[in-house]
Formats: sequence, C-alpha cells, structure tokens
Amino acid sequence: MLLKASQRGGADKLAAHLLNEKDNEHIEIYEINGFIAENLRDALQEISMIAQGTRCKQYLFSISLNPPENENVPVTTFEDAIDRIEKKLGLEGQPRAIVFHEKNARRHAHCVWSRIDVDEMTAINLPFYKTRLMEVSKELYLEHGWNLPPGFINREQRNPLNFSREQWQQAKRLGDSPETIKTILKECWAVSHDKACFMKALDDKGYYLAQGDRRGYVAVDWRGECYSLSRWLGVKTKDLKHRLGEPEKLPAVAQIKTQIDQTMRQRVQNFVQDIKAKYDRRRTPFESQKSGMKDRHRHERKDLLHKQKERWNTEAIERQARITKGLRGFWDRIIGNHAKTLKNNERERENAICRDRQEKETLILRQLQERRGLQQSFKHHNNQYHKELQTLKEMLFSKMPEEHIHTLTQEFKTPYPTRDRSFSFNR
Repeated sequence: MLLKASQRGGADKLAAHLLNEKDNEHIEIYEINGFIAENLRDALQEISMIAQGTRCKQYLFSISLNPPENENVPVTTFEDAIDRIEKKLGLEGQPRAIVFHEKNARRHAHCVWSRIDVDEMTAINLPFYKTRLMEVSKELYLEHGWNLPPGFINREQRNPLNFSREQWQQAKRLGDSPETIKTILKECWAVSHDKACFMKALDDKGYYLAQGDRRGYVAVDWRGECYSLSRWLGVKTKDLKHRLGEPEKLPAVAQIKTQIDQTMRQRVQNFVQDIKAKYDRRRTPFESQKSGMKDRHRHERKDLLHKQKERWNTEAIERQARITKGLRGFWDRIIGNHAKTLKNNERERENAICRDRQEKETLILRQLQERRGLQQSFKHHNNQYHKELQTLKEMLFSKMPEEHIHTLTQEFKTPYPTRDRSFSFNR
C-alpha cells in the first residue's frame, strides 16, 4: 500500500479536495473522531482555529493510502494501516478524519490528523516521517503478499517516469543522400524559367529560396539546412542573378526558418487535433457507460443503506421489547435476568453491526470488480491514443534538427482530455 503524506495548512482547500464529487465516483466520510464538529469541513476548520493559539502553520498531517490496483482490500486493512501509522509517528489519540474515495475502479483512503497537542498547545513533531511511512508501506506489502513496487527494491526506479535522457532521445535523423539533394535541386532549376517558377518547384519538394549570408543564393529545406545554389547546381552567380534577380530582394535565411517553424507548428497541431478528435469520438460510448454505471452503483448503495436502516430499527425494537418493565422487570433485576437480557442484546447488536458492515463491503468489492472491467477498456483506448501520438512524434522528429524539435515538443505536451489518465511527452 503506497503511502503519500504531507504536513500542511489550508483546512478549507483540503476539505474541498476530500469532498470533490466531480473527480471521484464515490465518496464516503468513514470516520470523524475527536472533534466537536460532526462534519468534515467544520472538523478541519476546528483544527485551524485551535492552531491559531500556536505558531504552527502546517497544523494538519494528511496521508493517502493507495493499495495495489487490482487487489480487493477490505476496510479493516485500511484501519490497520492507519493505526500503524499513528503508532509509528506518535499521533495516537489525536483527532482524525478518514475519507474513502473511489475512482477509475480503485478505492483509496485519506486520513487527516491534527498535529496540535491541545494540552501543551504545541505542534507534534514528525521527524523523518517519509522514511517511517516507507517502512510501514513495505511491511503491508510483504504481509499481504502484494508485489513490491520497483521503487521499494531499487530507489532509482521509484518514479516510473524517471528515465534517462538516452531512453527518451529521438530516433536517428534519416538524412537524404547528397546525390538525392543535388538531383532535386537540378530538376527544379531545369523546369523553371524565372524566379517564380523556381520557387514553386522548390516549394513542391520542400525547399525554399533565400538570401544566404555569404553565398548569395541558397535553398533552405524544411529542416532548416542551407544549400548554396551555385555549388549544388554548378551554376555561376551571374546566371543565378539573371534568372532570380538580386539576392538582396530574397528573404533572409532566418526569416525562412521562422516561416518554416510556423508552418510546421500548425501542421503538427492539426495532426495532434485530428488524433484527439478521433479518440474523443471513440471514447464517448465508454464515458456514457461509465456515467450509467456510477449512477447505478450509487443507487445500489443507497438502497442497501435504506434496507439496513429499516432492518436495524426493527431489530432494535425487538431487543427493547425483551426488557421487561414494572414489577416483573424489578424481579428480573433481582434474579439477574435483566443483566442477561442486556448482555444478549448487546451481543446481537455487535453482530448486526458486523453483518451490515460486511454486506456493504461485499457490495463495494463487487462494484469495484465490475468497474475494473470498464477501466480496462479505458486503458486500452488511452494506450492506443498514446501509441499513435508517440508514433507521430517519432516520425516527425526523426528528421528534424534540435532547434525544431525543441519548439514542436510543446505541441505534444497538451494532455489528453480525460480525467482517467493524461499523457504528455517529454524528450
């Protein structure tokens, strides 16, 4: 179980995050303990008010507990993990709130403690809490037989995106041979009789006519490489001037490169938007299915809660009816029957609590299993999008110079428009 924690302030922002129904399919306020307030927002604000009597700015300790993706983890495991964390960090007895979130077929928990010791009016120090949480996390993985994440085995692998530059470098540039370049330029020269025709012929082949720094007339390819026309065509400068006019009237190489950058950026944007539009259309049925499933699951949970409340009330009436009153009740107290009845009622009450809790847990685990099936479709869809966009990137970047790649990389950093998963490409 991965444990991510932080010391922080901002009670209102944290409450808004924990109660965010937009980004979570299901939210359960599981426990609010040690507070006067009875709701989460007021409970966290209560800590903030108490902290004003100290110098502490980070009066909250917040942690998220994330079990392995495809494991069915019961609530008792979360409770055990939270109790271990309290003992490990010295937070036992501190007010705390526990919230469960479900999103993308995964259930995880958030726990928030107050760091303020109200008896001493000081903040509880949490030295090396990240290291201690790592120890608790590793214990949970080993005890439950879960596969350890690579980061627990080798710290260099702790971040799945922490790849070396060599792993992300672009494919080798596939440059054209000198013979091919010379043939293209000579063909363009041969079929043109003036500057306009020559520029049109070059443009069709991916070249642009420009004024060179010292070489007079140059052709600039779409990668920004410059080729001296007098050298590559074997034509004298005066002949070039006769057909093409004065070189000073031609755009500078820098201007041509700027034009190429703008054109290439627009072309890449169009390619990326086309891919996104295609996958947006394919994603619509999944989103519709997800929305319907979320509503159905919420209805099932509300229905179960309603049935459990009705059953609980009926059973409570039955237990109360067993307690006799009046003279007979007085006699039952004397002979001990009253105490036996209370003990039996309490045992039945505890059994009923466990039964209701198990029914709820069974329903949630079944729903999570159903949601995981749909999540696999999302993952396959997003992986296909990722693969196609990466293929486009590699295809384009394989022939581009470094300065163009640096510019166009930004066009690939726009995340895919989904809350389930976002993709960005970094070189």
